[in-house]
Amino acid sequence: MSHRLLYRFPILLFLLGNTLWAQHKNEIVATLDGATKQIRIRQHFTYVNHSDKGQSTLFFNDWNHAYSNKNTALAKRFAEEFNRGLHLAKDRERGFTTIITIVDDKYAGLEWNRLGNRDIIFVQLNEILKPGESIDLFFTYTIKLPMEKFTTYGHLPNGGYNLKDWYFTPAVFDEGEWKLYDNINLDDLYTDITETRINFTFPERLFLATNYRQSNVSRFPGGQQVLLFGDQRKNCEILLTVEDKFTKHVTGMLTVTTDIESNKYDEISQGISINKITEFLNENLGKYPHANLLVSEYDYNKSPLYGINQLPSFIRPYEEQFQFEMKFLKTAIRSFLKETIYIDPRKERWVNDAIGYYLMIKYVDEYYPDQKLAGKLSQIWGIKNFHFAQMDFNDQYTLFSMLSVRKNIDQALTTRNDSLIKFNEKIANGYKAGLGMSYLSAYLGHSEVNNSILEFYKTYSLKDHVTASDFRKLLEKHAEKDISWFFDEYVSTDKKIDFKIKKIEKTEDSITLKIKNKQGTYVPISLFGLQKDSVVSKYWFADIDSVKTVTVPRTTEDRMVLNYDQKIPEFNQRDNWKTLNGFFSSNKKLKFQFFKDTENPYYNQVFYVPVANFNLYDGITPGMRLYNKTFLERPFQYDLTPTYSFLERTMVGKVSFRYRKYHKKTGLYMTNYSFTGSTSHFQKNSRFSTLTPAVSFAWRPNDLLSNRRQFLLFRYRNVFRNVDALLDGQIDTEPDYGVMNVRFTDVDNNILNYSSWSLDAQHSSDFSKIAFEMEYRKLFQSNRQLNLRFYAGKFLRNTTQSDFFSFALDRPTDYMFDLAYLGRSESTGLYSQQIIIAEGGFKSKLENPFANDWIATTNASTNIWRWIEAYGDLGMIKSKGQNARFVYDSGIRLNLVTDYFELYFPVYSNLGWEIGQDDYGQRIRFIVTISPKTLVGLFTRKWF
Repeated sequence: MSHRLLYRFPILLFLLGNTLWAQHKNEIVATLDGATKQIRIRQHFTYVNHSDKGQSTLFFNDWNHAYSNKNTALAKRFAEEFNRGLHLAKDRERGFTTIITIVDDKYAGLEWNRLGNRDIIFVQLNEILKPGESIDLFFTYTIKLPMEKFTTYGHLPNGGYNLKDWYFTPAVFDEGEWKLYDNINLDDLYTDITETRINFTFPERLFLATNYRQSNVSRFPGGQQVLLFGDQRKNCEILLTVEDKFTKHVTGMLTVTTDIESNKYDEISQGISINKITEFLNENLGKYPHANLLVSEYDYNKSPLYGINQLPSFIRPYEEQFQFEMKFLKTAIRSFLKETIYIDPRKERWVNDAIGYYLMIKYVDEYYPDQKLAGKLSQIWGIKNFHFAQMDFNDQYTLFSMLSVRKNIDQALTTRNDSLIKFNEKIANGYKAGLGMSYLSAYLGHSEVNNSILEFYKTYSLKDHVTASDFRKLLEKHAEKDISWFFDEYVSTDKKIDFKIKKIEKTEDSITLKIKNKQGTYVPISLFGLQKDSVVSKYWFADIDSVKTVTVPRTTEDRMVLNYDQKIPEFNQRDNWKTLNGFFSSNKKLKFQFFKDTENPYYNQVFYVPVANFNLYDGITPGMRLYNKTFLERPFQYDLTPTYSFLERTMVGKVSFRYRKYHKKTGLYMTNYSFTGSTSHFQKNSRFSTLTPAVSFAWRPNDLLSNRRQFLLFRYRNVFRNVDALLDGQIDTEPDYGVMNVRFTDVDNNILNYSSWSLDAQHSSDFSKIAFEMEYRKLFQSNRQLNLRFYAGKFLRNTTQSDFFSFALDRPTDYMFDLAYLGRSESTGLYSQQIIIAEGGFKSKLENPFANDWIATTNASTNIWRWIEAYGDLGMIKSKGQNARFVYDSGIRLNLVTDYFELYFPVYSNLGWEIGQDDYGQRIRFIVTISPKTLVGLFTRKWF
């Protein structure tokens, strides 16, 4: 085919006749330029008005433009997830679309524009397009592809390309409105069905794989051409690789193109597994209507098997066959449903999730019923006794979905995709949807649910505007019981499910139980009768709204258990069982176990793990931590950590008891009651101990994606000090004291615009004081970052004769023992150079740094180059009987990881040019965080 003929390809097809097309028609000539990473596109789109309204404006998705600047919805979404990558990107790394012309079939130019800063364009028609009529639009534009490092879409460093949602597609007009969705890296483009023909030219020495049907690739000097065909499809995905790694598997059910493989699982066995999976899909869904199913590593990486499956390959605990099949199965199901069930993926994604994860659960039940979640690790000494090692593979769905519930961040399945917390969007809601279908299947019977899925797929495959209501109608059609609870309670709300057996009585031929619905969620509950660990009876009760007494026949049961098979994602299973063998046998046994484990409802678990802490006076303090916190959060937690100080040759450590009460998702969502104690040394042979009862309240906004939080804390800190006799006369305050502390904090933890403020009041027998702190960080469009902090404090009453309780410029005395000083009493040496930004926040060690009347300081810094910043501090401090003093300092800050690892190099201050003074090495200050819990939070914050 000549270049001239290819150039006219859309026009020729158009001349074949517009009346042949009852749906949208899309004809594209696209040329990928490897040197510029651009695709030149000429697109002829025939738009058919399927609505009952005349249209004067048409909307098209241009998702490639989401990478164009710092203010797109995608850039803002990244910022919410603490990802500055797109904000800091260079222009050459970005993607954008340049539109040259848009004309109609009369070659008349059409007005068009972008919808604000969104990845959507609107085209103003010259005449109203009446219902049932069509119009031909001709687009000429160029797309600059982004680097794939942002979302895995775009051009790769090795010269390959991942093309998805890359050309203009029509937005959906449904229910009287346009469904206009931005690209926010959720892989949920919503567009109309079209018949698409693409003439695609791409660089030589690349290999092409696609979800569309293709003709043979033709080669010419410097490039290649291919014709791609998609009938009743949504969008064309093209993967261009530098190696020919895609293989085609022609099975009896469908043709699969895939690059998913396993080095330790031979190709013949992979083919057998692929054939098994395609048979499973055909049997449980139906015939795949397209010529080719693309199952790619690229798609898998967008939605991998989270959890233990993501361990490095050399320590993965599964057999190669199982590992390969689960990876291929998840990706194949996702692609299969996305290419056939055209439901609104942003508004009602849960339907495809419910079917997909249900089929994954079913596949494991059928082919790998004995597979453990820990795989081969479950047989290793030291691990096999963990409850985690005894869990079945499918138990992970309950575990991960319940992780969200226990943290009180779970969201209803009907929540829009773009309103989900990342952990829910990626993991928890999909798992909950699949569990819900498994729950329904256990309640109704497997055949009812299986037949519903088959009929749903047969009826609605390739149909436009499929809805969750269509799915509900078919499930209710096949159900012989009322299942309104599934949609009205389980799917549509975030209500927790929690039942307990309150009381049990037995006779020779019957068992009477009082079952309580603790949350009032109106769903059915299963009851099992066990003899040892064997099920001898099973019942369902669907009408328990508060408390109900039920009687069942007695056979050989020795224990009655609610939800024994854990098909129901229940909030708390620790009160789900009662024994028939008397009161003492019903008490849970105490189980000591090394390291943290999953929750075992039949034991009172106590975990222990060796720990080691450090400070200058105690040295490394090894010890044993005893606690009851499982992988899932629980309301009451205790944590005992006795450690031994080799330097002081005595016991130190800490203890905490906490009860956390969640109220609702937003507003006042949590109350926390705690009692903590600690003991350590603050100088040689000088011990401090604290006892602190506290209560705190927490608020969050209605938007759960927001990182804003508000806290109100009430605590009473009791401090007891035993001072070395050699220090008599050096401690100029009473050794023991107590401080009542009330603090309100408002923080919006946004990586582009961070802000926080707090008001702190303290009262003791010797003083009363109040302090205000505000901090603001902003990353500007120019990529310059500004950090501002303001602190002001005033004594309302102060009868002390020392500076122990005074405000400090650079290194507070920390009389409340809140700050993690490695050497809190040091005034010289390396440990004295540790700085924690508190109170005055100065970095230079100025003379007379304390104020026993009032203080007001401002700290500022801005970047010079990358993580190198200039900082400056200004302030006024005043002590009683003295004039107020003006203080300042300045220098260079190496902001390696904000708040976690920073270095400060003073340059100029009230002391003069510090950089030229002899003891400059002692003036350098550092921030370092060694707390594992704090460091883990740096990596997990984007998920919750």
